[in-house]
Amino acid sequence: SQSIGADLTYAWPTNEIAVMGAEGAANVIFRRQIAEADDPEAMRASMVKEYKAELMHPYYAAERGLVDDVIDPAETREVLISSLAMLRTKHADLPSRKHGNPPQ
Repeated sequence: SQSIGADLTYAWPTNEIAVMGAEGAANVIFRRQIAEADDPEAMRASMVKEYKAELMHPYYAAERGLVDDVIDPAETREVLISSLAMLRTKHADLPSRKHGNPPQ
């Protein structure tokens, strides 16, 4: 994930990207609609399906900059090789030590 410092992030079209599963997320996000429905189980199933269709696909993540690109699985090797070649000369300075013995 880019949020933890990854240089590049890719997803396949079949990836499901979410913090939690669709069932758990739908139960939290749509709890009022589910509780107020005449048939809560049918409403829950509908909300889970909607959540998966609209929010868990990699294109949603790419639109928001969470992944750099959605790639064809057949092109994975080529994409990884070119990405590693691009990063070959990358140099990152290590942060100064936060803890340890002070110099004497």
